[in-house]
Amino acid sequence: MILDSLENLGNYAALNPLFAEAVRFLRDTNLAALEPGKIVLEPDKLIVNVNAIPPKTADEAKLETHVEYIDIQVPITAEETMGYTPAEDLPEAPYDAAIDMALYPGRAANYFTLKPGMFAIFFPADGHAPGITPTGLKKIIIKVKVSAI
Repeated sequence: MILDSLENLGNYAALNPLFAEAVRFLRDTNLAALEPGKIVLEPDKLIVNVNAIPPKTADEAKLETHVEYIDIQVPITAEETMGYTPAEDLPEAPYDAAIDMALYPGRAANYFTLKPGMFAIFFPADGHAPGITPTGLKKIIIKVKVSAI
C-alpha cells in the first residue's frame, strides 16, 4: 500500500508500465468535472472508474482484495476513510474472477483518511475497505493490470 499526495504520484510511475499513463490521466484531466461512469484508457489493462459513493460507516465497509488489478484510489469531493489489513492476515474467502474481488468479513485492522489531493495504491497483498464517509463523495479508482509489471 502507498499513501501520498497527487503531486508525488509521478514518483511511483516506474512500479508498473501502465502507471505513467494513469499519472498523465490524473494530471491532465479535470477530475471534478467527470461524471460517474467508466473510462477505458487501455482495454483490459487500464480502466478508470468514476464513482459516486453514498455515506458508509466502517461497519458497512467490506474488506476486499484483488488478484488481477492494482487500485489507484483518489477521493475528489470529500475526505474518505479507508480500512487496511494485509491480505496475509485475512481469513480464506472465495475469489470471484468475474469481478476480480474477494470479500472478507469483519472490520479492518487499521484505518486512515485521505483528503482530496491525495491517493492510495492498493496491490493484491493489500486488503482494503474503501468508501467510509459520513457525507458521500465522488472518487476515482484506476484499475491497473498487475501482469503489466
